[in-house]
Amino acid sequence: MRSFDFHIRTRVVFGEGALARLGELAHELSFTRTLIVADRGIVATGLADRAATLLEAAGIASFRFHDFDSNPDTRMVEAGRAHAAACAVDSIVALGGGSSLDCAKAINFVLTSGGSMRDYWGFGKASEPMLPSIGVPTTAGTGSEAQAYALISDAETHAKMACGDPKAAFRIAILDPVVTVSQPRHVTAVAGYDAISHAVESYVTTRGNQISDVFARDAWRLLERHYERVLARPGDLFSRGAMLVGAHEAGIAIDQSMLGATHACANPLTARYGTPHGVAIAVMLPHVVRWNHAHVGDRYGELLKASGLDGGEAPGERLALRLESLARVGGLPAALRDLGAARADLAALAAEAATQWTGTFNPRPFDATSALLLYERAY
Repeated sequence: MRSFDFHIRTRVVFGEGALARLGELAHELSFTRTLIVADRGIVATGLADRAATLLEAAGIASFRFHDFDSNPDTRMVEAGRAHAAACAVDSIVALGGGSSLDCAKAINFVLTSGGSMRDYWGFGKASEPMLPSIGVPTTAGTGSEAQAYALISDAETHAKMACGDPKAAFRIAILDPVVTVSQPRHVTAVAGYDAISHAVESYVTTRGNQISDVFARDAWRLLERHYERVLARPGDLFSRGAMLVGAHEAGIAIDQSMLGATHACANPLTARYGTPHGVAIAVMLPHVVRWNHAHVGDRYGELLKASGLDGGEAPGERLALRLESLARVGGLPAALRDLGAARADLAALAAEAATQWTGTFNPRPFDATSALLLYERAY
């Protein structure tokens, strides 16, 4: 059994209508002047207005920042820092998908400890206490509300930087399935598949442990079982809730065990082509599972068993087939050529994939030659 140092830093408040407790929970944390970080899509739904109303009813002034996109970068984070500083905020509420949650954590880094996000690439580099924060995910996807990491793009190089520190973790995560109902089907599909990949990858990494296994395995069970249901019945709040909890559990697992070759291969696709992260994941994950099978086939069999499926003699292949089936249900592309990738780009993509931190935790040794093989299989 591997040694580990496990600590859950975030309180979880789950339930239908749980967002209504935002003011109460913020008051418990002594919020007085709060920055609401919400992407433009969330602003358009009226959820940011509702959050502001709930805070103001608790006597908390609110200010908003929404000038960022689906892949927040260093320039956007700096704009958020400047706005937060001008408003003299003492707390943050992040409302939205992974981009909102990551952007909020990133703003917290540079607002409290100075410098730029490049200074925090890695783990444990925040020098000062960070503002108390609450995360409210509106998608069952990244599980960012459960992690102490912010994934931010360098505006100049487009490199994805994982910036983590225990102080960056949200004090409270509010998981309310009701707020996820209004999202378009495609968003549900892409975010949900990303969450599935987190469960699958975090279960087999070289850094995993007994505790992360528990969360990853249960995350897979919930996500595999409810992904198709929530796509078929968008108003099914039970399945919406199961997806939210599954995504959160997968986020906890990531914080302990990190990810693998799928994410290492997906990040260059987003950087080069602007491919949404979950879409890139859907193309690569089945191929990585097949490639990893010889090293962790028994672990893949355990995942299949957890969701009531038969692993048989080739669990890696069976899991890959199930993942391909889920992607089809979600209407997600199956090949790199569907993303507009050119075969001539594969070598450069592979070289970039080999530099990604997550690849170092893959159960099968991963390098540029491995990445090129995986891209060729996915093409």
